[in-house]
Amino acid sequence: MITAKNIHKYYGDLHVLKGVNLRINKGEVVSIVGASGAGKTTLLQILGTLDSYSEGALTVNNTEISSLNRKQLARFRNDSLGFIFQFHQLLPEFTALENVCIPAFIKKTEKPVAEKRAKELLAFLGLSHRENHKPNELSGGEQQRVAVARSLINNPSIILADEPSGNLDTESAENLHNLFFKLRDEFGQTFIIVTHNEELADMADRKLVMQDGVIVK
Repeated sequence: MITAKNIHKYYGDLHVLKGVNLRINKGEVVSIVGASGAGKTTLLQILGTLDSYSEGALTVNNTEISSLNRKQLARFRNDSLGFIFQFHQLLPEFTALENVCIPAFIKKTEKPVAEKRAKELLAFLGLSHRENHKPNELSGGEQQRVAVARSLINNPSIILADEPSGNLDTESAENLHNLFFKLRDEFGQTFIIVTHNEELADMADRKLVMQDGVIVK
């Protein structure tokens, strides 16, 4: 599913990733933990093709990432990957339903097909009654579930989450954590989750610990 070999990342003279080797299998829920500055988010962004690596090799879904040009990479990302961020990044002028549909519209999915899928996802996440509400009319937990639905709209193989429960209260965070495993069991997705939440990290099938730009265990 994902194989990273000797991944290095430099920002100028700053050596952020120092030879990361990683293999993630289909259907795994993998957490990545470590102190701030350890390189967790940088690694997640590289695995999600949002950032490039300076050295090494990365294969995602049997695709060698370095072989793709910019346009191909954008298409691959839209088709194969879903993203959940700490700050949900919903567009305030659009309803929950419209926000969920955006990646499908980028993929050129016909509007009736996209809306049908979005409504199914919102129903699955218990948000059917909120689909016509805008983000400022939703609670934090509801906004994050809309973001989860958006990440799933194109049926991606891999979901990458960066501190997904960082802005949620304890109950909402627990519900979100349980949801990830329900989604994995229901849809078969692979989840890679960067988190400071030890409870979520320990729930994962595998917990990776980063320190000073490398995975130490």
